[in-house]
Amino acid sequence: MGAMQRWKVELPSEVRSPFEVYVNGVPQHVGDDYQVREGALVFERPLAKEGRLGAWRWFMGAFGIGTYRKNDTVDVRWEKNGRTQLAHDLPIIAPEAK
Repeated sequence: MGAMQRWKVELPSEVRSPFEVYVNGVPQHVGDDYQVREGALVFERPLAKEGRLGAWRWFMGAFGIGTYRKNDTVDVRWEKNGRTQLAHDLPIIAPEAK
């Protein structure tokens, strides 16, 4: 059996506990949905970013033909000096291929 794959999202250095995590606008719960390890959020379920739009997909879109791929967004919300702070669409680090 292979090792569990994990997707990471590095927390910005200014984020302090307590904070809230959202994936695609849906609240996530520490322990159930993710873990916090060494300044990063760690997810055991796949997260993906669409990446750059290739020539073929651009061409299809120019003619009104939609193409869709998974494009997860991870946001973190916290308070600093009584003001709400938000880190939006944080980069997702996929597991390394073995």
